[in-house]
Amino acid sequence: MTALKPPESLSIEEYLLGEEDSDVKHEFLGGVVHAMAVGTNRHNSIAFSAMLSLGNQLRGKLCQPFNSDTKVKIEFSDHTRFYYPDAMVVCRKNPETDHFQSLPDVLIEVLSESTRRTDMGEIKDAYLTIPSLKVLILVDSDSPGVTVYRRESGGGFRAERYDGMEETILLPEIEVELRLGEIYERVEFEN
Repeated sequence: MTALKPPESLSIEEYLLGEEDSDVKHEFLGGVVHAMAVGTNRHNSIAFSAMLSLGNQLRGKLCQPFNSDTKVKIEFSDHTRFYYPDAMVVCRKNPETDHFQSLPDVLIEVLSESTRRTDMGEIKDAYLTIPSLKVLILVDSDSPGVTVYRRESGGGFRAERYDGMEETILLPEIEVELRLGEIYERVEFEN
């Protein structure tokens, strides 16, 4: 029996340079790179509708939405991570030449069957360590439902649940609201 070879470790600079030319998006976890799963049409439709709603409401305001082509950088004491959220809103942007944002105010992840465990565990836990983050929104793709983690004045996060097409998520942190009916506008759910 042969031992598995540990994955090759990349520097942050090597990773960022490699992502510029890559046809596949990769997450970076402390030097180890993982290819991302490809989203379904349903996943992409939900993410696009959320971006469209945010973009329209943020027009002319300080905060700016970014789509899933922009990475978020998370600094831990012993390593750095980069993830690709499905959408984010940033009120204090990185330089325009960067390929990532460091200070997101709102992050949105659309949960898929293939990524749900990772999104609800490792990624959610990492996102909630970001000091600038005010709201994390996890959007179900198999039914009209959203879980919102909202930062409380003490620094922790409170979970809120919204179910049904008539629900509206108020986001006074960035002066917008997200209607579930808009997010799921083009999605047909099986009964």
